Amino acid sequence: MKLDLDSTATEWQQKARRFAQEELIPFEVEAEMNGGRLPDEVSKRHREMAIELGFSSMDVPVEFGGLELRTVDQVAVWEQLGRVTNALCWCFSEPHQWMFEACSDDQLQRYVLPLMRGERKECYAITEEGSGSDVVIDTTAERTDESYRISGQKWFVTSANLADYFFLQARLVNGPHAGSEAMFFVDKDTPGIEEIRTPLFSHTFDHHHPEISFDRVLVPAANRIGSEGDGMSYTHSWFRRERLMIAARDCGAMARLIEEATDWAKQREVSGEKLIDKQMVQAMLADCVADWWAARLVTFEAAEAHDRDEDVKSLHARCSIAKLHASEAAYRVADRAVQIFGGRGYMRENCAERFSREIRVDRIWEGASEIQRLIIARALAKRGLDGM
Repeated sequence: MKLDLDSTATEWQQKARRFAQEELIPFEVEAEMNGGRLPDEVSKRHREMAIELGFSSMDVPVEFGGLELRTVDQVAVWEQLGRVTNALCWCFSEPHQWMFEACSDDQLQRYVLPLMRGERKECYAITEEGSGSDVVIDTTAERTDESYRISGQKWFVTSANLADYFFLQARLVNGPHAGSEAMFFVDKDTPGIEEIRTPLFSHTFDHHHPEISFDRVLVPAANRIGSEGDGMSYTHSWFRRERLMIAARDCGAMARLIEEATDWAKQREVSGEKLIDKQMVQAMLADCVADWWAARLVTFEAAEAHDRDEDVKSLHARCSIAKLHASEAAYRVADRAVQIFGGRGYMRENCAERFSREIRVDRIWEGASEIQRLIIARALAKRGLDGM
């Protein structure tokens, strides 16, 4: 079953598929058995190859040396990279379009463009202990003459162990915009930053999710992104894109799970009969295909809506629809795949076992499924079906 993608999207899809299949998937089990880590030379090769293939510059405007691909092309890439476990596809950083609209020339040169070249690594310090999907910010930014004093604690700062700076969101406590929020570039080696602890997650990634404390950290005013009060709008831009790409990755994961489970069912015999010939197994596989196909249609349609430059509120809802449906569907597909593999499906060397742990968090991070339902329902109430 194929979507009617044009030649450009198909070319990017095939390029990403080859990279995933030939370069990343062969190292999954090694990563799983070594806490998510690969030898430095292997990680370096993966990063360099991804940059050479153009993955780090997909969303970068042409005027800054990027490819400025359509959203549908980028979704085609991330769908194929989603076939890989252990976050091995996170081997490169990727600047986003909103950064080039919000950041100063100096910030682009110091923080954003080095991501595209593989010279720096970022992480996002948004979530806090007392909030999650609701994005309530208690971390404070106090304006001084030419700087800000930032104090607070951030949770689940994904990839902080590998990064050298944060995108940090804080609440302003003084000045004309007190009570609103701003976003800052904060270098990781700035005095006053401390890693509190690194909780162990169910998945086996080299990208950790530590809790980070900021104790009166002095950040130059030149590191503020955009204007005071703009912080939440940038977070929403990031959420829209990340939710859509999570949906794309989940589509790729489902495709691989269906292929692997089907191949196994064709090989495995029970009581003289192939698993594939047993109706209950056929039913599980059929449900998997239906979940996968519907998720792809929703996800690629949301990407095309971006490329049609539709209303941002409509896009916000569509990204929520895509993430909600794809993440919930992927979890069901992974669970069925484990069941089809039987005891082998509970072995860490089996991709179904790894996906069953890794995909679970897609229903939580970047806005839990319950939050996505609220966003969708509010859009329906305000604009109706035709306005979504």
